[in-house]
Amino acid sequence: MDKSAVTLERMRSFVRVAERGSFSAVARERGVGQSTVTRHVTELEAALGITLLNRTTRRVTLTAEGARYRDQAGTILRLVDEAVDDARSAGAHLRGTIRVSCTAALGVQHVAKALFAFQDRHPSVTIDLGLSDVRIDLVREAVDIAIRLGPLADSTMQRKAIGHSHRILAASRVYLDRHGRPQMPDDLLYHQAIRMSNVDGSDTLSLHHPGEGSISLPFDGRLLIDHGLAAREALIQGRGIVPAHLWLIDDLLESGVLEQVLPDYAPEPVPLSILFVPGRARIARVRALIDVLGDALTGLPGMALSG
Repeated sequence: MDKSAVTLERMRSFVRVAERGSFSAVARERGVGQSTVTRHVTELEAALGITLLNRTTRRVTLTAEGARYRDQAGTILRLVDEAVDDARSAGAHLRGTIRVSCTAALGVQHVAKALFAFQDRHPSVTIDLGLSDVRIDLVREAVDIAIRLGPLADSTMQRKAIGHSHRILAASRVYLDRHGRPQMPDDLLYHQAIRMSNVDGSDTLSLHHPGEGSISLPFDGRLLIDHGLAAREALIQGRGIVPAHLWLIDDLLESGVLEQVLPDYAPEPVPLSILFVPGRARIARVRALIDVLGDALTGLPGMALSG
């Protein structure tokens, strides 16, 4: 084995191809030609004397040796990154890139401001913010931090539980003046619902009353939306009733544009968490941003903190 040919650059190319399952995706991600990434992996295989990847016209898969080497190389690369980061941060100046993923409405309404303030304090840090309500694979997409609403299935990720985001039923004053104000949950059957099409079970509304317990009823309407900011605009335009997060509409409630509907009945709160790849929190800039985001999110309107 030619150990001098086992370079960090070649290892990085291989590990990312193993994670993404695509030479072309890694080439786009790194801003190089696909031939460069292919060459890195081929040269690494030659240096090691083993086949790391099975290549077909349709897919790239790991060999058994490749799977073992991916885990070992990934550990080495994380240690290298942490060592470089610690050295660069020795003078208390954070630097480098942090990739953040966040649900769109929360990102626009609140998280972006926290990121701007973080950059003002640390001008050598680059933030790459992705806003999407589609849950991504943090390792596959090379994301450092993800802010997620709802139950989690990412059992391999580290988690910082923030709390539960409380929601209320809301509608515009214009809509309620035109269609009437519901007095009991069953009255909702005669109103238009604005439903989130990307939320499982949004055609059923579960409400909790302190004295009566929980009830469920059908929740339907002519408008389905897959973006929280569009739901906010639909509320303003009087399109119907929405179970909305307080952080999304608190300013509209305060101004009187929106009203709370059935204030004695509350939709189920939604858990809010920060996720990150194990080991990434040891990198100083990532650890610092996790702390800043944790503080910002705990101060959101309607947030009940985790115990």
